[in-house]
Amino acid sequence: MLRIIDARTGEPVDASTTRRGLTCVEAHVPALDPTALRVLLVADVLVRALELGNTPVLGVLSGDRDRAELRTAAAALGIRPFEDRHDAGAGLGERQVIHVVEEGGAKPDGVRVAVAPVSDGRGTPVGDDPAVFRLALLSRHRSDPVRLDDTALGEARDTLARWRRAVADWARHPSRPVPDEVRGQLRTAWEDDLDVPSVLRVLRRVESEPDLPHGARFETYAYADRLLGLDLTRDLGAPA
Repeated sequence: MLRIIDARTGEPVDASTTRRGLTCVEAHVPALDPTALRVLLVADVLVRALELGNTPVLGVLSGDRDRAELRTAAAALGIRPFEDRHDAGAGLGERQVIHVVEEGGAKPDGVRVAVAPVSDGRGTPVGDDPAVFRLALLSRHRSDPVRLDDTALGEARDTLARWRRAVADWARHPSRPVPDEVRGQLRTAWEDDLDVPSVLRVLRRVESEPDLPHGARFETYAYADRLLGLDLTRDLGAPA
């Protein structure tokens, strides 16, 4: 079961209710800036992790400024649409709410997930492969500040290009299931306080493991991408 560190107490809490009732993930984003997009990205990955655990989940956006621009920038990063807060409260019955907030920002009642700031001289991610920005943000734990400089973006761009080429090549081999051990490592990583950098480390081990069939590598990356949202299978069918 996914457990999250509550920023109010520093203690882990279950991200879903014991009755498997609805979990509402509410992203608090007062205005459009890189840190606000990181808050939304963390909320998006949290929603994906809950879905992978078969937990009913609803993503909600809280904030009044730059709403249209924020939704456009979020969509470019592969963040799925969130409901407006005023449209999402009625008729949902008993539910747990997890608030995703900027570190030092909003302090709503209930479980809070704090997201460290982003420093970025490039502004909103436009004109580059948005998945590069997504991977650069996901490569650091949400509690660590991120600087989206040329080094961080270059590393993310190179990794993403290499993984997409590899996934397209592995797809040409007979399919094999995700090894149970690898699946367990992935789930252990993201269910432990949504530790996405550890998920990426598992993928790097899978990439270089000499005895793993290519078909199993493909299925592993496709499975992990349900959490990461990096469009790793984008180049399937492209010329070798």
